[in-house]
Amino acid sequence: MTRTDGRAYDELRPVKISTDFVKFAEGSCLIECGDTKVLCCASVEERVPPHVPFGTGWVTAEYSMLPRANRERSKRDVAKLKLSPRSAEIQRLVGRSLRAAVDLEKLGERTITVDCDVLQGDGGTRTASVTGGFVALALACRKLVADGLLGASPIRHFVTGVSAGIVDDTALLDLQYSEDSRAQVDLNCVMNELGEIVELQGTGEGRAFTLAEQQELVRLCAKGDRELLAIQRAALAK
Repeated sequence: MTRTDGRAYDELRPVKISTDFVKFAEGSCLIECGDTKVLCCASVEERVPPHVPFGTGWVTAEYSMLPRANRERSKRDVAKLKLSPRSAEIQRLVGRSLRAAVDLEKLGERTITVDCDVLQGDGGTRTASVTGGFVALALACRKLVADGLLGASPIRHFVTGVSAGIVDDTALLDLQYSEDSRAQVDLNCVMNELGEIVELQGTGEGRAFTLAEQQELVRLCAKGDRELLAIQRAALAK
């Protein structure tokens, strides 16, 4: 099938990561995946939640979509006094994915919270939050080392996230909204730099899908995650 933006079936949208995007966060970046734009800020606190074992740290995430990030205005989560079910589910995914990147014992008794705020959404906001959130997290850990609070970075793995889906019975990588909104199958995949799967979410939106189709979607995501990894490395090398 011909994609509306002319991309090949296995091609990512143009991706740009701008580091140190805000002044005060210990680590920050703006990630742009096509028309999806997410601001990711990592903040360090010298304390941990009560459930965290003694001597270890914690990494968590929060996710929100600004009122006009989409085609119609949505209410702020704070105005609803609680997160929408979608925001709550996404921030749990982002938090789990980022924790997989860190040796929590080496982090010490401190918390890093990564805020992912969608400035503009055109599909793939959760996976963009993982990819950009990791860069912000890595920059915050780098600052802890630079400030003498850690002897070495606790980052043990890079993590990236990307989506794939089946649209008109064709497997496609990195769905934009016009594709995602009519996808028969939607799959999100988070991987580390070894190609190991950290998180896999697959849903038959319009129909069930086969094991062979799932494997094809994962193969597409693996290609996309490898390319995103190279973009992360380049951003962190600047």
